Amino acid sequence: MAISIGTSGDVSPEMNSTPLIDVMLVLLTLLIMTLPLQTHVISLVTATNNLRVAPPPVVSLQIDFDGTTLWNGRAVDRATLDGLFRSAAQQTPQPAIHVTADRLVRYDGVAKILADAQRSGVTQIGFVNTNQY
Repeated sequence: MAISIGTSGDVSPEMNSTPLIDVMLVLLTLLIMTLPLQTHVISLVTATNNLRVAPPPVVSLQIDFDGTTLWNGRAVDRATLDGLFRSAAQQTPQPAIHVTADRLVRYDGVAKILADAQRSGVTQIGFVNTNQY
């Protein structure tokens, strides 16, 4: 700490800022060295990326409170549902299956249907939320 004596006889302490500046320069240097290099990549758009692909067909699968299963509005049993899952799994592209389960349906009924779909090879399954907030 440096002390300067003024003409009025008062002692005013002054802070030595050289160590503070040195520490800040070291921290700035470390920050610059540790930042990753930014690479700017420009991808060229080809003509194949501009082609419009039709979205996959959508299948509505509804599970009623008593376990009744509806495939696109048509009531089906478990054996018919397995056949529909197998045929859907073989289609290219696979149809998107939107599952709507009633809030009163038992969990094991939904779990069995999802297990049948997975066993058949269906990969495009989603849940539809019908709760209104």
